Amino acid sequence: MTDQPKIDLYDSFERINSIDPAFYETYDVKRGLRNANGSGVVAGITNISNVHGYIMSDCDKRPDEGRLTLRGYNIYDLIGTDGPERRYNYEEVVYLLLMGELPTQEQLSSFIEALDSQRELPNGFTASMIMKETPPDIMNVLERTILLLYAFDHDAESRSHQHEIHTAISLISRIPRIAILTYYAQQARYCGGSMIMHRFIPGQSTAETILSMLRPDRSFTPEEARMLDIMLCLQAEHGGGNNSTFTCRVLSSSDTDPYSAYAAAIGSLKGSRHGGANHKVRAMQREIKENVQDWTNDDEVASYLAKIVNKQAYDHTGLVYGMGHAVYTLSDPRAVICKRFAHQLAQGTEYEAELNLLESIERLSPEVILREKGTKKTMCANIDMYSGFVYSMMGISEDLFTPLFACARMAGWAAHRFEEIVSGRRIIRPAYKSTRHLVRPYVPIDQRN
Repeated sequence: MTDQPKIDLYDSFERINSIDPAFYETYDVKRGLRNANGSGVVAGITNISNVHGYIMSDCDKRPDEGRLTLRGYNIYDLIGTDGPERRYNYEEVVYLLLMGELPTQEQLSSFIEALDSQRELPNGFTASMIMKETPPDIMNVLERTILLLYAFDHDAESRSHQHEIHTAISLISRIPRIAILTYYAQQARYCGGSMIMHRFIPGQSTAETILSMLRPDRSFTPEEARMLDIMLCLQAEHGGGNNSTFTCRVLSSSDTDPYSAYAAAIGSLKGSRHGGANHKVRAMQREIKENVQDWTNDDEVASYLAKIVNKQAYDHTGLVYGMGHAVYTLSDPRAVICKRFAHQLAQGTEYEAELNLLESIERLSPEVILREKGTKKTMCANIDMYSGFVYSMMGISEDLFTPLFACARMAGWAAHRFEEIVSGRRIIRPAYKSTRHLVRPYVPIDQRN
């Protein structure tokens, strides 16, 4: 940071912005839009998806097996079979989210053609918008490029249904390409790497397109592409209450343009308490691997987990990253699916031992937290416990973890924007309670101390 003039705010920042925690209880404020029992405050209605993790009975929150449904279909059914005959499902999931129904083969083929037709970027866009002044975080480039694409849309302020659908399909198609191009621009600027700009191959699935553009030699195995396709499906949508989707709905409720709404959602997803959490998980896992000599020894693993819980290791927050979720209690279906397919990819490779370690962390963490903290909260692994590991197995850089999440989630954001435009029709404007009840007398500047 460059030298700046000294101002009092630097020394008084904490004091000025602190609120007595007692006020939250006095006024029954739902901090984080959460009820006292941890359940979410109901802020809207949706037909898009349902995230189920507990049962409310007589105002008590009872743990239950996790369930994720998209337009009424169970995520387990939408993922498809486990065998080599498994086809790519992400495009079908996107169609379902946007159109409300599963496509016929003819409808799916037409939809894939529509995605293909939108992958091109405006002439000179890569050189002028992606490679110029590339910041170190790819998410910021995604946010910036979406806002800049507004300038290339001659009908950008249209709110017609046709324009909304066209814009969504265009961004769903282009964001993976922008993310990969930005990754290489980042590597060239900060790491001495090469700027690789592969053409996309028409007809490839989104997962195949990402791997084909990412790999210098363009090669990948069917198993890798299917695994990436599964990850895209699992991250495509997760209810209206998650932070980035709610952000998209809040902006959409103000009647702003789609580019502004989607860019804001990406800004939200970047945060370490949301999509960026996968970086925290991988960093914690690396520290455990470096400090536990025998990964198969439960006592050693549990001992280091206890150091983390007691704020003696990792980032000293006491949090075991990758464990726990705002909704899921007994299980996170995305983590269950991710782990199941990860086993197939890791079997017989050097990654198998690491996967076993992650499963030990998942199994031992609740016991350690209960023993060390007395916390009896039902806790399961969330998808972040395994998502970064899966990407690492495919040789995908950690810089791309959250951008790939954004590539997948564009479909969910678009579906929720559509629903907000059609059914919300009222600006989202919750209340904030002021703690200042008295009007302070104004003092002229020459009389102030």
